[in-house]
Amino acid sequence: MKKITLAESSQLLDPEFIFGVATAAFQIEGGADSRLPTIWDTFCAQPGRIKDGSDGLVACDHIHRWQQDIELIASLGVDAYRFSVSWARVLHADGSVNHQGMNFYLQLLDALQARNIKAFVTLYHWDLPEHIQQQGGWLNRQTAWLFQDYADKVSRAFGDKVYSYATLNEPFCSAYLGYEAGIHAPGVQNRRQGRQVAHHLLLAHGLAMQVLQRNCPSAQNGIVVNLSPCYPASDSEADQRAVAMADAYHNHWYLQPLLQGRYPDLLAELPETDQPDTEPGDLALIAQPLDYLGINYYTRTVFEATKAGWFRDVKPTAPPLTDMGWEIYPEGLTEILCGLQQHYAMPPVYITENGAAMVDNLQDGRVQDAERVAYFQQHLLAVEKAMEQGVQVAGYFAWSLMDNFEWAEGYVKRFGIVYVDYPTQQRVIKDSGLALQQLFRYKQQRTAR
Repeated sequence: MKKITLAESSQLLDPEFIFGVATAAFQIEGGADSRLPTIWDTFCAQPGRIKDGSDGLVACDHIHRWQQDIELIASLGVDAYRFSVSWARVLHADGSVNHQGMNFYLQLLDALQARNIKAFVTLYHWDLPEHIQQQGGWLNRQTAWLFQDYADKVSRAFGDKVYSYATLNEPFCSAYLGYEAGIHAPGVQNRRQGRQVAHHLLLAHGLAMQVLQRNCPSAQNGIVVNLSPCYPASDSEADQRAVAMADAYHNHWYLQPLLQGRYPDLLAELPETDQPDTEPGDLALIAQPLDYLGINYYTRTVFEATKAGWFRDVKPTAPPLTDMGWEIYPEGLTEILCGLQQHYAMPPVYITENGAAMVDNLQDGRVQDAERVAYFQQHLLAVEKAMEQGVQVAGYFAWSLMDNFEWAEGYVKRFGIVYVDYPTQQRVIKDSGLALQQLFRYKQQRTAR
């Protein structure tokens, strides 16, 4: 079996550096009968939305198998576990606390604390309660205040059990994939609505940060964004302009409001009909001080100009590619991290997701995923290279702990370092998981010396 190796002098082996694994509620929990419906339940019920026609009603049945899963996490030797809370599980439709749902997470937090595993809690990983969607969802400005109330109730219930909170996971995906590309819930294709949703999500983040800093001042409170370095398809002037627009639209549209309190200059170039409605004070509210910025990285993106003067992405065809068809480009992670350091006054950074979907086969009780082992090796070295150039990276989370419901892809794509046999719900640690386990345990042993 291939190993993951780091130099003895690697900053990733410092005692303070945090290694972890990550999941999301809708992707693993199941237990749909003990929570309210979400926009993803509605989306899954629409024919043709999910590639294999599946849903998240059972998923990995984590809601019933959480104790086994916590033991699995502990066996990997991680410092931390990143997971999300289901809004639809912890609050009733009238906004009151669902104590059964809240107690599920409290038990989870206590089990992590008993094993000295830090809890990284994401408050929103795309699963908006359907009854809120029926009131306009993220297009309704009031949803930002509903989110603040939700964040307030969760953080007060969880108390000091949480090491770190993230308000949102990848607002780009909720806004762009959900409301512009239409490939995620709720499946809308409207640029104007996508921009408005993005603004309301960022507003919700700012409002939630206020209550988190009040309720949990000792926790690390921040947000998670997904970033990809953008490259032009050619050296043409049109493609160069297209890639600059794409970078502003996909990356800096979120980074600049969060870190500088303003939108990119590209906003002024959009037709007025495509621009979001904002109110005085919104951007100051969005730009709450961050204890950290979480970054999810998977690949780079290549863009070309369209005849209409906009941009479109060019799908990679040359290997190496993951099973998602994404180019394996570890140097892009170094580039993103160093670029942020140059352009923004940055808080500390966590790599909150990094991983790869591969074609996995369980044979004789083993999954030999050497390509995924190599992926982790290359990307950990990319993080190390950025740290050597002065970027303050505080931790790294492998995505994902286990195979799960991969959104519009259903159960066809497997990102886990643990294989899930869905008919039996058996968990089997893949070779990549065993390689990470060896690395994580080695770091723990070094720290204990």
